[in-house]
Amino acid sequence: MPEFEIQHITRYIYDSPARDSANQIILFPIKDEYQDVLKQEITVTGHPIIDKHIDYYGNEVGSFTYSEPHSILIINSKVLVSTRHRPYPVNDIFPSQQWEDLKPLQRMVPYIDFLRQEYFEGFEDLKMLVEELKGKDETPYQVALRFCEYVYKNFNYIKGVTTVETTLDEIWKLKAGVCQDFAHILTEMLRMIKIPARYVSGYICTDKNGMRGEGATHAWAEAFIPDYGWLGIDPTNNIIANENHVRLAVGRNFMDCSPVKGVYKGSSGHKLEVSVTVDDDSPLTREENLADSAAYTVTTPAANQVSKNSYQRHMEMIQQQQQQQ
Repeated sequence: MPEFEIQHITRYIYDSPARDSANQIILFPIKDEYQDVLKQEITVTGHPIIDKHIDYYGNEVGSFTYSEPHSILIINSKVLVSTRHRPYPVNDIFPSQQWEDLKPLQRMVPYIDFLRQEYFEGFEDLKMLVEELKGKDETPYQVALRFCEYVYKNFNYIKGVTTVETTLDEIWKLKAGVCQDFAHILTEMLRMIKIPARYVSGYICTDKNGMRGEGATHAWAEAFIPDYGWLGIDPTNNIIANENHVRLAVGRNFMDCSPVKGVYKGSSGHKLEVSVTVDDDSPLTREENLADSAAYTVTTPAANQVSKNSYQRHMEMIQQQQQQQ
């Protein structure tokens, strides 16, 4: 039963004092039979009160406001998570029966959002491919793994070519991107054949194996398999997500699961530094040095460029942050 200490630091540095910073954080790992949160500490500059609630998809969400003028804002999450191995689906039911079992889900509220497809210019081409890949007499589980393998083999993992606002059509044309793009394509493919699929954000905790997505937040998909439940599938690495994947949130897409987002009043000159470190040996009380972690710095446009409101600037930084995956 592995344990992972994960430190996730988000640091905003402003050229001049900012104020009225209102933020939403989804940095609280999911708690269920396969994942326990043993301890968590979240500290924020100014020590504002963090109000928590559970959103529509069952994610724990925090929100806070820091009103005082400040030149730096740091959100530091340190969490100790224990995970358990999840058994894999067993194909002991006739495939035709499993596909029949999926049909009623199209009219059930918990699954409707995860079956809704996004139309885009390449929709018909992707749907034709999906029908070709879906083998006869195969179970939903087998088909989901086939789709995962297709994305892994046919899309190039390239940082910086996409943002969180990149459309499915652009991803389909580029055949490239990072983990969030791979997850978006896979969820769309699964939904096309009426398998409920949802987007997952979290961390991949295998820092000795050189897996794609280490040192940053990670993303993958979950497919609903009859008589099993939600199965995590990581198309970025072509593996089933299991005890080395720590889940933060689930939703329809990235926007439902963004770890940090918010607005503030202040100048346009600022930068964002994000650091994620994973340790499977040391206690949670150990202090991590930001200089020794995998830090990513994003610098905003110079002051003489076109001015944008704080929400636009924030979203641009989040987009660039996700390119580091």
